Amino acid sequence: MGNVQEVVAQLHPLERNVLPHLTSSSTLDEITRKSGLKEVEAMRALQWLTNKNVLTLKPKSTESITLDENGKKAMLDGLPEKRFLKTLTDGRKQIKEIEKEAKLEGPEVNICLGILKSKLAVNIDPGMKISITDQGKNLLKADSLEEKFIRRLAEDPIIVDELEPEEKFAFDNLKKRKKIIKVVKKNSWTYALTDFGREVCNADLSDAGADKLTPDMLKKGTWKKKKFRAYDVKARVPAAKGGKTHFVTDAIRYAKRIWMDMGFEEMDGDIINTSFWNFDALFTAQDHPVRELQDTFYLKTPANGKIVDPKIKKRVKDAHETGKGCKSPGWQYKWNEDDAKKNVLRTHTTVLSAQYCAKLDNPPKKYFAVGRCYRNEAIDWSHLCEFNQTDGIVIDPDADFRHLLGYLKQFFTKMGFPEVRFRPAFFPYTEPSVEMDVYHPVHKKWIELGGAGIFRPEMVIPLFGKWIPVLAWGPGIDRTFMEYYGINDLRDLYKNDLKQIREMKKWMR
Repeated sequence: MGNVQEVVAQLHPLERNVLPHLTSSSTLDEITRKSGLKEVEAMRALQWLTNKNVLTLKPKSTESITLDENGKKAMLDGLPEKRFLKTLTDGRKQIKEIEKEAKLEGPEVNICLGILKSKLAVNIDPGMKISITDQGKNLLKADSLEEKFIRRLAEDPIIVDELEPEEKFAFDNLKKRKKIIKVVKKNSWTYALTDFGREVCNADLSDAGADKLTPDMLKKGTWKKKKFRAYDVKARVPAAKGGKTHFVTDAIRYAKRIWMDMGFEEMDGDIINTSFWNFDALFTAQDHPVRELQDTFYLKTPANGKIVDPKIKKRVKDAHETGKGCKSPGWQYKWNEDDAKKNVLRTHTTVLSAQYCAKLDNPPKKYFAVGRCYRNEAIDWSHLCEFNQTDGIVIDPDADFRHLLGYLKQFFTKMGFPEVRFRPAFFPYTEPSVEMDVYHPVHKKWIELGGAGIFRPEMVIPLFGKWIPVLAWGPGIDRTFMEYYGINDLRDLYKNDLKQIREMKKWMR
């Protein structure tokens, strides 16, 4: 931009406010103070002037020193070592006497003793009594460099880069001590006028046009005789960001597509369920640790739900108590219907597998679910209280264990984890059972995703009324998203950082 008058005609009131001060200042702080503007207004004016080639802006980071909690106390009572020394002016004393007279706390006594010994200000005799030396008496007559430094800090903060050599010595000593001083980092801006900017600063700014068209001007027609500020049509404006699907949603959609490509139908259901469907229908004993408060979120209101189907309830009760009709001894306890009615936030999407099995009329069928589950977990890089799980069942008289492993291997390979391993495991509702792990390339470790197996007769027969093989699995999949997106902490999947969401790549395997 090279036309001074053109730029002057476009100046915003904020820019006109700061222009007279540009030649006598160099930082945002100075401009803010001299112009009387708020910092955000002054910064906006400088940015606009940068767009007009009037000046250049550079970030500036400064560290300033201020008094901390113990430093303010030292201003009133003196530094601990000075108080320590003063108690010795009337003779040798034991540590306990000095501590009481100088009003020092345990750790302070040892610190003071170390400082004074390094300055040759005290002697310790064989009887562990401490006395003051001539050097110590001299120290009492004058302020130390540390005391002078603290006194100056009480007036104003000091910039670290502006310290004199003696102040630097005092600063290095005091920053080793607890809460005497603190260093505050502040980010600001400096600017430099361009040659063109100096011409603009010297131009006549008195003829400022009106900044806006008001309803009164329109009503009275006075706008016809007004001169208005010109628009700067070349000014840079923020880039407009369009709407974008959250990257976790993209990943979930991709996972669903994998299952549908393999011929599965999607299951859906409520997040809140009775313990009957979440645990009992899955042949999880009512005294199993997973049903404790430390693992499961129970609802306070409504605390209980209903068990709708009396036939299924009766068969589930019999399976738990005696294993009736399942060629099993069951769990050998008295089943409590009140426990089964308790409402919980579902701990797995396997609750959907049980519900879909209960209403299935015409197998064979293949179902999957991808949904949010909730568990009372300790939160860390690989655990959250809520997570996404993918559940699946294959209800087929001809299904076997090899089919189960094949489905899971195919799914996780397409999710980008070709290294999958299976380990023998135990679950209340499957036998045989396996746990699956995938290898995490960043953390260099195998990560457990969840379990799988073939539903036990004690679960299948109460739901179907007869035995039929049901392959089942329910791994968490949030951890599988991490590697693809380059995220090493599970918590970062859900921190809702707009910059992260805008810049994250699309899920395209």
